[in-house]
Amino acid sequence: MSDPLFRRHEPCPECGSRDNVGVWANGNEHCFSPGCTYHISGTGENMQTERQEKTTILTKGIVKDIPDRSITEATCRKYEVTVKGDKHFYPLFDDAGIHIANKVRLVDKKDFYSEGKVAASTLFGQKGFRKGGKYITLCEGEIDALSTYQMLGSKWPVVSVKTGAASAAKDVAKNYDFLTSFDNIIICFDNDDAGHKAAKKVAEVLSPKAKIMPMQYKDANDYLLNKKQKLFVDDWWEAKTYTPDGIIAGSEMWSSIMEGITEPAIPYPYDGLQSLTYGVRMGELVTITAGAGLGKSQFIKEMVYHILNSTSDNVGMMFMEEAVKRSGLSLMSLHVNKPLHLPDVFASATDADFKSSFENTLGTNRLFFYDHFGSNAIDTIVGRVRYFAKALSCKYVVLDHVSIIVSDQQHGDERRALDEIMTKLRTVVQELDICLLLVSHLRRPSSAGHEEGAATSLSQLRGSASIGQLSDIVIGLERNGQHEDEKERHTTTVRVIKNRFSGLTGPACRLYYSRQTGRLTELEEEGEEFE
Repeated sequence: MSDPLFRRHEPCPECGSRDNVGVWANGNEHCFSPGCTYHISGTGENMQTERQEKTTILTKGIVKDIPDRSITEATCRKYEVTVKGDKHFYPLFDDAGIHIANKVRLVDKKDFYSEGKVAASTLFGQKGFRKGGKYITLCEGEIDALSTYQMLGSKWPVVSVKTGAASAAKDVAKNYDFLTSFDNIIICFDNDDAGHKAAKKVAEVLSPKAKIMPMQYKDANDYLLNKKQKLFVDDWWEAKTYTPDGIIAGSEMWSSIMEGITEPAIPYPYDGLQSLTYGVRMGELVTITAGAGLGKSQFIKEMVYHILNSTSDNVGMMFMEEAVKRSGLSLMSLHVNKPLHLPDVFASATDADFKSSFENTLGTNRLFFYDHFGSNAIDTIVGRVRYFAKALSCKYVVLDHVSIIVSDQQHGDERRALDEIMTKLRTVVQELDICLLLVSHLRRPSSAGHEEGAATSLSQLRGSASIGQLSDIVIGLERNGQHEDEKERHTTTVRVIKNRFSGLTGPACRLYYSRQTGRLTELEEEGEEFE
């Protein structure tokens, strides 16, 4: 009779096994993989757990050839593969090059197990190759990686995922920067249903650099065992750039058209703005612009907080003019309606304020920041946007602001730099189906400045017409920061300058900034009282 307290099997977060972790009703978790130390002890109904830390001793053998797979000693030496009796050890390393895990092949039993911290390691073989180059091949298993490297004449880098087809996309996402540092990524997965499906999922993550190799044999090692090295190389060169499914004839769209508009959108946090724009949509580039010091960053952070509370999606944030800590604290402030970034407010805030604000913003594990030390090169910024979307599953990305990026470019031509980055950002938004919220500065008007409440317009966008041309929505913020009336000094008019979706433009709403709460709130009508 089975244990009535046993609930299910799960993958192991440490060794990477697919279903070797047993989970019990009392909170106990234990991995039964040989050599794995993963164990969590439950404490009754509260399900509180405590990790038992143990030191894993990693086994090593001697470097030699693997004749039953036609793998040479030289190939094994490159990948630091060793043999001891009937066991073959495939080492895995962390980012620092430290040996932290093994995949162990039991030759006689035709089986595998893992030892060490597989989940914390990089791809198999990654340690042996530098980042960057023309080609890299990604395989489904260790033997196939060795076979591929050998058949390609030890000329190109070859790596493999760690736990097979089932977790391939997850492995790739964790090592996204390394893989995409190469110009072409050849995906060489098994010629079966699981391999085909995994190859497509991986290719979607690595697009547009991904190419899928057509396989005429079961796997790469099968080519080698059948002495078909030349055929393998020919098939490798025939790898085709991955093109996703989804081409639809217009004549087949009657049913979907009659279902009504189903494109995903969330409403803007302010009713007046929502009435003109009809919400925030995927595949849109939304630009927010205003004069200096008129609340662009505050507006953007209100948007981020709104997205956090209106969706279950992740958000990537690139605030180029402030430290990550300041950005995080500003978002926490919105939850408790207290400007925590001010020293006196910070000092008077309670532990409950900090705990609640953190758990409901930064602690959700849905917000990711770009710590912008080092290069602000255009390709670096675009690459980080792509990383947010592909590797971290961010559906919304914030870039505040584009002007600081172009000011860092060596060629010094602001217009040309803006054209380049806007074109690349537009492409990424459409390709990845994300929403990009972009902050841009304005040129000073010939008459009264924007700091005195001058109206915004497309012609005033600083540096290049491409900002207005390539944006789907352009929102201008107008406020007279020098007004004699204090209430008016803190009231912003929100103007829709461009609206590709509905065509509706003009003043949308008025927002009042409260110094007490640190929040922007919409004024319903002219006579509404201020806080």
